[in-house]
Amino acid sequence: MISSKIFARSAAAIALGASMLASAALSETTIRVQMTVTATSDEAVMLARFADDVAVLTNGEVKIELLPAGAVVGISETLDAVDSGLVEAGYAWSHYWSGKHPAAMLFGSPVAGAGLGIDNIAFLSWFQYGGGKELYDQLWDEMGVNVKGFMLHPVGPEALGWFREPINSMDDFRKYRFRTPPGIPGQTYKDIGIASVAMGGGDILPALEAGTIDAAEWCCPKPDSIFGLHKVLKHYYLQGLHQVVVNGDLYINGDVYDSLTDQQKKALEVAANAALSYSISYRIYENGKALRDLTQNHGVTLHDTPADYFPAYMNAAKATLEKNAAENEFFAKVWESQRDFAEVAVPFWAGAQASNASLGKAFADSVK
Repeated sequence: MISSKIFARSAAAIALGASMLASAALSETTIRVQMTVTATSDEAVMLARFADDVAVLTNGEVKIELLPAGAVVGISETLDAVDSGLVEAGYAWSHYWSGKHPAAMLFGSPVAGAGLGIDNIAFLSWFQYGGGKELYDQLWDEMGVNVKGFMLHPVGPEALGWFREPINSMDDFRKYRFRTPPGIPGQTYKDIGIASVAMGGGDILPALEAGTIDAAEWCCPKPDSIFGLHKVLKHYYLQGLHQVVVNGDLYINGDVYDSLTDQQKKALEVAANAALSYSISYRIYENGKALRDLTQNHGVTLHDTPADYFPAYMNAAKATLEKNAAENEFFAKVWESQRDFAEVAVPFWAGAQASNASLGKAFADSVK
């Protein structure tokens, strides 16, 4: 016969165990992330790694579920859906939201390196050590959205693009109807006389095949080859200024983020910082493999961009940046921060990169 004391202790232990299980269940949070890309994209691959890191760092308490573009709302409605709580989180490039605030471009895609010589590596230095992170956090308040943002996936520099025939000058370039990104990067092309046409990535190949456009940019060798641009166009130019820096970001609803413990929030931060490194590493190798495949197996010819493109685009970009800074106080504040950083960091980094570029070019020429 079980004594009353043993029974009481057993009952108490069972009750405590049930309470602990219930508490653990209550502490679990699932964050659904609607992406603005397909489930098979490189971004989805890297987001899955980020989700795994968060799950491990939180002992499974925070689970991230990835939803493909359009699963809940349209791509252009992603940030609004996160703001309203319709979905817990979203993934996009922050320059998508330039219509809500022009300074979003300075974080998502600072045109021509913000006109200050900031490349994708230097941008991370500004973001992490030059005051960029604090301004990034302020951006969402300036937009008036209930969002906590995390920068995850740097891209860049993006290629100038694809053409039917070689271009040897800006005069040649101006003959083409050219797919460009929306917003300031695309407008800058219009400012230098290019027939810029903005459209979504999935529409580019059909538009080329239909003759609606006859040249295009999307991103870089790997994403470009997935989109099949090489099936129509065979002349490829790597060096471009329109999106030297591009950053893919995670947006979490502010109430969902505030409901997390301090440790869970720290886990998101640590995983995000790791993702910045993973993205750069992943893209260098994947784009290298794709470029080799394009040139060796698909008849693609790689060219250097005409020299007169660079001053034309840079001057137009600076004019656009100055106009936005004159019209918007927060834009001016962010751009001034980037300028202060650039004056210190870019002279060093540009000199160092010149050595790196010469080193790489010597090897690349030997491979040819």
